[in-house]
Amino acid sequence: MKRSIIVCCCFFILLFARGDGRALAEPGYRNWQAQQIFSRSTPKIEEALKNMSLSEKVGQMIIAQIEGRYNGSVDKNYVVLDRLVTEGKVGGIMFLKGSAFSAAMLSNHFQSIAPRPLLMSADMERGLAMRLSGATQFPPNMAVAAARDPKLAGAMAEAIAKEARAVGLDQNYAPTVDLNINPMNPIINTRSFGDDVPLTITMSNAIIEGLQSNGVIATVKHFPGHGDVTVDSHISLPVLQADRTKLDNYELKPFKAAIDKGVISVMIGHLAVPNITGTLEPASVSKTIVSGILRQDLGFQGLIITDALNMNALYNGNNLADISVKAVQAGNDLLLFPPDPEVTHDAVMKAVEEGLISESQINASVRRILQVKEWLFANRSRLVDLNRLAEDESPESHKDLAKKIAERSVTLIRDNNNYLPLKAGSTNGNVLNIILQDKKNSETGSEFMKKLDRFYPVTHIRIDPETDAIGYANAADLASKSSAVILTSYVQALSGSGTLKLTEKQQAFIHNLKNFTPNGKPFIFVSLGTPYLINYFPEIPTYLCTYSSNEMSEENAVNAIRGELKPQGLLPVTLQR
Repeated sequence: MKRSIIVCCCFFILLFARGDGRALAEPGYRNWQAQQIFSRSTPKIEEALKNMSLSEKVGQMIIAQIEGRYNGSVDKNYVVLDRLVTEGKVGGIMFLKGSAFSAAMLSNHFQSIAPRPLLMSADMERGLAMRLSGATQFPPNMAVAAARDPKLAGAMAEAIAKEARAVGLDQNYAPTVDLNINPMNPIINTRSFGDDVPLTITMSNAIIEGLQSNGVIATVKHFPGHGDVTVDSHISLPVLQADRTKLDNYELKPFKAAIDKGVISVMIGHLAVPNITGTLEPASVSKTIVSGILRQDLGFQGLIITDALNMNALYNGNNLADISVKAVQAGNDLLLFPPDPEVTHDAVMKAVEEGLISESQINASVRRILQVKEWLFANRSRLVDLNRLAEDESPESHKDLAKKIAERSVTLIRDNNNYLPLKAGSTNGNVLNIILQDKKNSETGSEFMKKLDRFYPVTHIRIDPETDAIGYANAADLASKSSAVILTSYVQALSGSGTLKLTEKQQAFIHNLKNFTPNGKPFIFVSLGTPYLINYFPEIPTYLCTYSSNEMSEENAVNAIRGELKPQGLLPVTLQR
């Protein structure tokens, strides 16, 4: 009997503790999942927390920013950040634009002077190249969704993670799981996987696993959902007109799935949800949304981070101290990109000292931060090998993967008169290529033009918001004389004002083009951006979309026109067809 008791006691001791003080693995979860990372706290973490001053604790919650290029002591921001890192007043750094090598060098520098490991991060929705030159550029989420292959999405995330780690980055502010139900959304649009819930969940979960299983924190955004709005939160405050029933049945579903998947971090959006909060208070500073819905109702155990605190939906130039305190009171663990990190640090410190924020809440946030850092750096150095960067920042296998996804995403939405492929021999005369732009830029489409010129006799013209009556008359005359018309759109998103981001003259001209392209004369619309434009031009018989305007997408569009590439993409959003 005594032996049985001893065996049982030993079993439970082994089940709930190990020699290093950690609880054993949560059943069914892997070491990269939040359920595993946040289910335990080691004596080392508790000892660190006990010995940290309030200043150091608050510092852990602040993510400062810097350009990803080294400018040395002449850079005021660099000098200030150098001091703040040394003093322990920031716990992480987000990189803005720069080069991979400079970012890696800066990462090593700041990690080497920091009292504790820093969380190094960037917004890498389309890969590290979105921020740092020299890395691999991947297609946007909507293109990934159009390819309909979660294995490709996971492989892309794995590649992004490897390139991120090569330059010392630990956290990716991706994937975007906002459901882009509103075609007028000016900021999410092709950054989303579309408006289909199961497809978004499948693709975003593949991204989460691809990132986190390769040692990079995934961050789903923008909670509780930024897809059904018509305002850019960088400019002013978007309003999501959804009640709790709609949120539960639609917007929150990808977030719930991501939490179940084990995502480590969730970013809160700067958008008002008045049917939930009763006010126009942004979600990022709303205790009802952050602590209530995300932490309590959805049971999220991981890191909650604000969207950038410098955005105009929240920041008015004078209220940084106020919004910093409110963000912590709401339940955020990390404060991203405060315009002045020291102001944020001092404001939160003061709020704790005055009893407006409890130190126990600060401790809970810092414990989570330390748990993540322990996971990140348990088996790897804070510093990266600069000598390996040239071969790791953008290997050929990653470029091939990006090309494959871009090719697979090309979507032929309709081809009513079978104008594709457009054979060179069938065009008995010039092809007219009209570059459609929502802003004036003489360089837009230059590479696309060169690619078309290799295969067709082409005349190229531009129609932008400044095109005058003579320009429109010339375009109409050329269209009437051409053997085929290709209308190539570089419009990436629609306007935040709730209208099409094209002038009335541009729209009228496109509608009238049908008069110059009767049946039999090929009329092909190519969107190198948002797919929603076709809603406004139902008369156009052939519509091709690549979701992106990078060189890969331009080449794919030309190859699809020629018949060298067979479009396989499936539209991930609902259009009025």
